Amino acid sequence: MKPRLLIVGRSRYRLPLEPNLERKFAALRAELELRVLASARDGSPLRDDTFSLAPPRRALDGPRFWVSLPLRVRRELAAFRPDAVLVQSPYEAAAVVLAQPRCPVVVEIHGDWRTATRLYGSRARRPAAPLADRIARAALRRVDAVRTISSYTSSLVRAAGVEPAAEFPAFIDLDPFLAPPAPLPEQPRALFVGVLERYKDVDGLAAAWRLAAPRLPRATLRLVGRGSRAHVAERLVAELPRQTAWIPELPNAAVPAELDAATILVLPSRSEGLGRVVVEALCRGRPVVATRVGGIVDLVRDGENGLLVEPRNPRALAEALVRCLSDRALAGRLAAAARPSVQPWLATPEEYARRVRELVERVLAGRRQSACAEAAG
Repeated sequence: MKPRLLIVGRSRYRLPLEPNLERKFAALRAELELRVLASARDGSPLRDDTFSLAPPRRALDGPRFWVSLPLRVRRELAAFRPDAVLVQSPYEAAAVVLAQPRCPVVVEIHGDWRTATRLYGSRARRPAAPLADRIARAALRRVDAVRTISSYTSSLVRAAGVEPAAEFPAFIDLDPFLAPPAPLPEQPRALFVGVLERYKDVDGLAAAWRLAAPRLPRATLRLVGRGSRAHVAERLVAELPRQTAWIPELPNAAVPAELDAATILVLPSRSEGLGRVVVEALCRGRPVVATRVGGIVDLVRDGENGLLVEPRNPRALAEALVRCLSDRALAGRLAAAARPSVQPWLATPEEYARRVRELVERVLAGRRQSACAEAAG
C-alpha cells in the first residue's frame, strides 16, 4: 500500500499543471497517495483531485495565506488522513505543527529561509525577521525529519542544530536544455534570469554593468525577470540603451534559446539555494559568472566552468564580466567544461519520487519504532 502524503507549501500553481510540473507530480502519484495544499495563480481553478489552492489576493496576500494555513492544514488532515506531511520550508512547518498532526512531519530546505524576511519583497518585512528566525528554528527542531538539496543547505540545517535525514536535489525538468549545446554567439552577451529582488542583488549587477559596459563596446546585458527592484532594470536600460535590454517575463520554453544567445549567465546573488538557472545554463554549455554564496558554490567551480566573485562587490563582478566577455578563448574553455560538470545534478522525476517515498517510509518506520519503545518502557 502506498503511503499517504500531504504536501504543504507556498508555491503558486495553475491548474491544469504545465507539462513539466505534471511529470513531477505524476511520478509522485505513482509512488504515493498524494494531496497538495498551496496557492493559486491568477485565473487558476482552486481544486482538482490532487490540489487544494488558496485563491490569490490583491491585498495582504502573504499574511492571509499564513494566518489561514493552520486551519487549512487541520481540515486537510481530518479529510485526507495522511501518513506523513511534507512541507517546503520551516515556515510551513511551523503552521503544520500548530495544526497538531498525529503523523510525522518532514521539512524540505531549498535555500536560506531567512532571506524571506530580509532580502525579498517589501522592507516592511525586516522587523519580523528576529521572530521569524525563532519560529523557523523551533519548527526545525520539532519536525521528524529534514531533507536538504545540497551541501550548502545541509550546512544551514546543521548550524540550526539539526542533522538532515536525507540530501538529494529536487527534480528539475531539464529536457528542453539537454540538446547538444549551441556554439557561443559571435556577439558577446551576458544574461541574467531571475526575480528582481534584493537577494539577487540586481542593484549590484547594475553598478557592475555601468563599470563594465564602457570597456565592452560590443557586449550587451539582457535582464529577464520582474520584482520589487524592477525600477533598477528600467533605469539601467535608460542609461545604457544600446547595451542593455530588459524583459519582465519570459515563458519557460523560451529560456533555452535565451541561454543559447548568451555568452555567459550572470548571477550576482547575496543569497541562493541550489540555483535552478545555474543548472540550466550549465546544461546549455554556458559558463556562469556568479557570487561565492550559498548553493552556487556547489555548482560553479571558479576557473573551471565559471568565475566566482565575492558578493556585493560590483568592481569584482565588473572585472569578471570583462574577462569573460572580452576573452573568447577563456569563455570557450569554461563553456566546454560546463555541460559535463552538471551531470551529477540530473535526475528523472521517477528517481526523485522514489527517493521521496523512501524518505517517508524511513520516517514512518522510525516513528513506529519509537512508539514500540515507549510502549515497552
